[in-house]
Amino acid sequence: DLSAIKTRADWQRARKQILEGMQLVMGNLPAGNREPVRFVELEKEDLGTFTRTKIKYLAEREDWVMAYLLVPKIRKRRVPAMLCLHQTIKIGKSEPAGLGGSANLQYAKELAERGYVCIVPDYPYLGENSFDPYKNGYVSCTMKGIWNHILAVDLLQSLPMVDGNQIGSVGHSLGGHNTLFVAAFDERIKAMVTSCGFTSAKKYYNGDLTGWTGVRYMPLIAEKYGKGPSRIPFDFPELLVALAPRPLFINAPLHDNNFEVSGVQDCVAAAKPVYERVFRLPDALMANYPDAGHDFPLAIRQQAWAFFDRWL
Repeated sequence: DLSAIKTRADWQRARKQILEGMQLVMGNLPAGNREPVRFVELEKEDLGTFTRTKIKYLAEREDWVMAYLLVPKIRKRRVPAMLCLHQTIKIGKSEPAGLGGSANLQYAKELAERGYVCIVPDYPYLGENSFDPYKNGYVSCTMKGIWNHILAVDLLQSLPMVDGNQIGSVGHSLGGHNTLFVAAFDERIKAMVTSCGFTSAKKYYNGDLTGWTGVRYMPLIAEKYGKGPSRIPFDFPELLVALAPRPLFINAPLHDNNFEVSGVQDCVAAAKPVYERVFRLPDALMANYPDAGHDFPLAIRQQAWAFFDRWL
């Protein structure tokens, strides 16, 4: 019961339970020794205000994740960095990096132009990522994505030009919920922007959770929990609470066919008291409901980047 969270101690206990509930569906966060940061530069382009380098980085034994690294050229000091996560699209990382897809979703390119170092990894089964999580001990693609993204944050922190205490994450759709998932487990992510990334379970296609059960997501939602919204051990209101008090900007268009807007508003209403009363940071949770479809319009992106500039 989220309304029972009155103190920071209450929140700490709730957060622990929320992360445990997520792992019941996603599988456990990998334990043991992390691979040291290893990455290889494959090709580099000069784009005027920034460079875009294709890289591969080691996420675990046998798995090199392909990614783009965008680095602003004018830097007076260490700069903030951004984990940029792509939507469900065949070209994967290429869209946020500015190499195709929708101009509204080339956010790594836009953020690099604003002075942020950006990493854009491929999610499993998209772009150039053919690693099979299920043959390698994972019970969900979601947890493999979380692990890859944690290692991407390690990489950002290893770069001499990056301020390792000022790292954010942004994503649209698939990248929108993956931003929330990785930030729940990795508190080095200090601010988040999620676009068209979630709604409450009971308002996701009227409670039909089939879309969350495919190979790119969490098959246990079907296999173990029968796709029932009331049966799954975590939901997005809890997830937003677990992210508090870190700054979170939500883009939830009124006509998003995937993620029903009133369900987003329910989640925000559940998390707001924790931001406002427990942490006294009402401005850190911002939600926008533009008159648009499943998209990330320019006016909302401009507000989102100003939000990052403010908090990072």
